Amino acid sequence: MADVLISLGSNVGDPAAQIATAVAHLERDPAIKVKALSALYQTVPVGPVTQDDFVNAAVRIETSLAPDKLMSRLLEIEATMGRDRASAVRWGPRVIDLDVILFDALTLKTDLIEVPHPRFRERAFVLVPMAEIAPDWSIEGQSLRALADAIDQSGVRKT
Repeated sequence: MADVLISLGSNVGDPAAQIATAVAHLERDPAIKVKALSALYQTVPVGPVTQDDFVNAAVRIETSLAPDKLMSRLLEIEATMGRDRASAVRWGPRVIDLDVILFDALTLKTDLIEVPHPRFRERAFVLVPMAEIAPDWSIEGQSLRALADAIDQSGVRKT
C-alpha cells in the first residue's frame, strides 16, 4: 500500500459540499483507504482569472493503485462531479480539483502525473492543509511543517 497526499479545491457552487462529495467518492473506492482529512481552508485564487475564493483541503490515503491509475481515478471523480478539464480555463473556476501531490517517496513524471507535484512548494493552499495532517512527512530533507511555516500564508485561513 502506498501513502499518498492529495490536494482538493473548489470555488463553484457549495465548495465545502464539493470537497465532501469528492472525499465520499474516495471512501467508496475499495482500492483507497482515507487515513486523514484536513480542515477546510478559504484561499485566494492563484493566477490571472478573476474568480471567487477557493475552499481547499488535503486528504491522506493509502492505496493499492499505481500512480497513473490513481490519477485516472481522480480524473473520473472530477468528471462525475461535473468538471470538464478539456474546456476549462487554465487556473479558472473549478467545481472540484483533485491533485496527487506526494506518492510515498516516489519521483515520477508521465503524461498523466508528476510526483512530487511540480509547484506544491510554492502554494500555501496546498502546503498548509497537508502540513496539518502530515506535518512530519519529509520531502528532500524538509518536513511539510517546515515548508508550510516558510511560505507566505496570508491568503489562507481556516474556515
